Amino acid sequence: MPSVTHDRREAALRAANRGRRVTGGRWWRGGLRILPAAFVLLLAIRTFVVEAYRIPSGSMERTLLPGDFLLVNKWVYGAEVPFMGRRLPSVRPPRHNDIIVFDWPVDRTQAFVKRLVGLPGDTVAMRDGLLLRNGRPQREPFVSGRGDAVEAERDTWGPLVVPAGHYFVLGDNRGQSLDSRSWGLVPDSLLRGTPWLVYYSFTPDSSAAAPWLTRIRWDRIGNTVRP
Repeated sequence: MPSVTHDRREAALRAANRGRRVTGGRWWRGGLRILPAAFVLLLAIRTFVVEAYRIPSGSMERTLLPGDFLLVNKWVYGAEVPFMGRRLPSVRPPRHNDIIVFDWPVDRTQAFVKRLVGLPGDTVAMRDGLLLRNGRPQREPFVSGRGDAVEAERDTWGPLVVPAGHYFVLGDNRGQSLDSRSWGLVPDSLLRGTPWLVYYSFTPDSSAAAPWLTRIRWDRIGNTVRP
């Protein structure tokens, strides 16, 4: 009689644990089922929420440095829905002095990052490097450089009225920036978003074997990007 009870107990334990057993084959099959969903989720995040971007030049120094790797907030202005020519609802519209990432109108395969200084309807001009918006001189503590004598025409121009659906942008390093003074306005349809976070940064150095490992700017990693 005890042996019968013992056998029943063993059978009950085996039945209870049968659903908990994970074999190697089941594990990788389960992983394969998860992969498509994970890929779709990552694609959706990249398309509608956040995208990585690297700063290749010094046109936005001191605010952004060459070798900064950014996460760009695409949600704030309303991310573009692929293949539909439409945008999701925005959190807020672009504002004066926002730092924006956009597709370069001259070559839309390239992304640029600049500061927005002129909204639709604004009248912008520059006199000896001083920006005027709607006739008022602008205080710009973020500006780090001025043009030289060879490019004096870039420091004095305008007035220009920004048309509807367009933005006028300048780099913070005014003497080293290819911006609206050179190639014109940015259509609002080319807007990608605004930088949110520096997730990695290193000092580019052609003489170093691996500057991304030996020249890391630890003090910049994790910094939020502020206008």
